[in-house]
Parts: sequence; structure tokens; C-alpha cells
Amino acid sequence: MNRGTLYIISAPSGTGKGTIVSEILKADPNIKFSVSATTRAPREGETDGVNYYFISRERFKDLISSGGMLEYAEFCGNFYGTPKQAVFDRLDAGNDVILEIETVGAMKVKAAYPESVSIFILPPSVSELRRRLKKRATDSDEVIENRVAEAAREIEKSADYDFVVVNDDLDRAIQDVKTVMKAAKNLTKLNKDTIEGVLNKC
Repeated sequence: MNRGTLYIISAPSGTGKGTIVSEILKADPNIKFSVSATTRAPREGETDGVNYYFISRERFKDLISSGGMLEYAEFCGNFYGTPKQAVFDRLDAGNDVILEIETVGAMKVKAAYPESVSIFILPPSVSELRRRLKKRATDSDEVIENRVAEAAREIEKSADYDFVVVNDDLDRAIQDVKTVMKAAKNLTKLNKDTIEGVLNKC
């Protein structure tokens, strides 16, 4: 059985990342979503193991000290992170895994697991991103401008990713990400055993 591939997907808020990931997961049952762990309490309607793994602060710190986290960060007094074992168990079972994460965490995962494949989803432009956020009508103008400024900082990090996909048309962006994921299976870094096997047949 071939080991699965870990895909890291990042994008600024308002770029359509969640919708793209959801459609990819629906289209292929072999692709699994990486569930993050957190020390915060569950909110109404959230389910352990689906939205997050809700664990104690002590357990989270134990995982950090034992190397059990691919990446983690502390935000507003709570820890958030990616449990290594849950991801690796699925990869070992032959499943591909999508990790939807921000840029800082993504770079930590790339460093810890170089075999991962990173994809950054870009908006057509920063001005279009601002328009989409305003269309949501869920944030004040000040919050929107803060989000746009943060998005610009994230977009600068996109050069560190393996692939970029522009979401100027949702259906096309979904197809482009699927194409990238398929093409990534042929990356040299994911086929070292294949190359070695060919050489051994000489």
C-alpha cells in the first residue's frame, strides 16, 4: 500500500478556501481532513473529533514536549495545533490528508514533514478580496481593513509554497486544486522509493 500524501492548503480569509476544500473532500472519499486540537471549550454545536479534538491544557503540553504536534500556536490564552499521530495514521493507511492552516503553521509543517505538498489559494486581487469581505456584511469597515492588511502579509508568504491557485472562478479553482493534487503525486520528493526500485531492477 502506498503512503498517502499530506496536502497543506492556505489562503487569506474570504478567498473561498473552505468551500474549495469541502468540494474536494466530497469528491474523493480517500482524502481526509486533518482535525486540529485545541484547549478551548467546545462551542454550541461543535463535536469532539469533528470540529476539533478538545483536550486539556496539560494534555496539549504533554504532546508538545513529546513531539506529538506537527505545529501549534497559542492564541487568546488557548493552544491550537495539529496532532502528528492522527495525521500519520491516516497517511500510513493510504489516505491523502488535507491540512487547512495559516501560513506560520504551514511553514512549521513543511519543516517537520518535507514530503508534504503546499498549496496557496490566491484572490484575483487585494481589491477583489476587500469587495468579497464587504459583501459578507459580517464585519465593520475597520475589521475588514485589518483582514485585508493581514491577507496582504499572508499573500507575500505564498512564494514559499509549492503551488499557487487563483480563485477568480470557484468551479475552475476547485478543478485547478484537484489537478495540482493529482500532479503532485509525481513530484520527485514523493517518488524516491519508485526511483530506487527502478534502479534496483537494472
